[in-house]
Amino acid sequence: MAALNDRKPIVALESTIIAHGMPYPQNVETAKQVEAAVRKSGAVPATIALLHGRLKAGLSPEEIHFLGQEGAKIPKVSRRDLPRIVAEGKHGATTVASTMIIAAMAGIPVFATGGIGGVHRDAAQSMDISADLQELARTNVAVITAGAKAILDLHLTLEYLETFGVPVIGYQTDEFPAFYTRRSGLGVDVRYDQVKDIAKILQAKWAMGLDGGVIIANPIPEAYQMKPDVIEKVIQEALEEAKQKSIKGKHITPFLLARIEQLTKGESLFSNIQLVLNNARLAGEIATALVRIL
Repeated sequence: MAALNDRKPIVALESTIIAHGMPYPQNVETAKQVEAAVRKSGAVPATIALLHGRLKAGLSPEEIHFLGQEGAKIPKVSRRDLPRIVAEGKHGATTVASTMIIAAMAGIPVFATGGIGGVHRDAAQSMDISADLQELARTNVAVITAGAKAILDLHLTLEYLETFGVPVIGYQTDEFPAFYTRRSGLGVDVRYDQVKDIAKILQAKWAMGLDGGVIIANPIPEAYQMKPDVIEKVIQEALEEAKQKSIKGKHITPFLLARIEQLTKGESLFSNIQLVLNNARLAGEIATALVRIL
């Protein structure tokens, strides 16, 4: 609250990555590193979660440790789950969608995550489309991301974003990144190489009353990306296992990410951590630039 009152730049951070994104205690250590990366870039981190039914934007080290230690015992909470978790006074780890909602409520317009959800590869049959995309269509928060998670259909995800008028800005890239890798072969709407130009776009969009989010696509640093053919082979294997085990809905992404980590002997997790840190740094710079022009 003090940071908001003092008009300091703030970056929202999700909590699903703590409770469901990686094992304990690596999840807690990563959360601390991400918050430190935001601070180093000149902004204030605000990790978002629900504790005892309360919406919280900004967690103490003890609260982050609690989420990490409890892990998957803490339910993932998206838009549809928020009323129930609040009414029942329970804990919840926020997804991209619910983090955006709470960030907007708190007046925080910049959010750093790893990868957004999107249209799943079998969506024509399963109709499995992440609630993240609808939230991006309606909630005024800029999301800094290394693309959509590579387990998804990236082409259809971009088509969905275009249909709902969500700008996809490439930061120092002409291509939409593919999470573990820098390139997908798919273009972004526009490329900007300077943070100040991205801040101007955000200010102009919302000043005109054009509600909805903005994707800032920030590729994983080249030194940490995985080989495209290797990661695609692993993803296909994990998808087939999920199909055989009838894993669907909100359980599919945690299963796939965990299985991919196992199949790559931890390499994918290392890449995941590095891309989140990279996004946190950029988010802090954008939040700082945005405060200066508002």
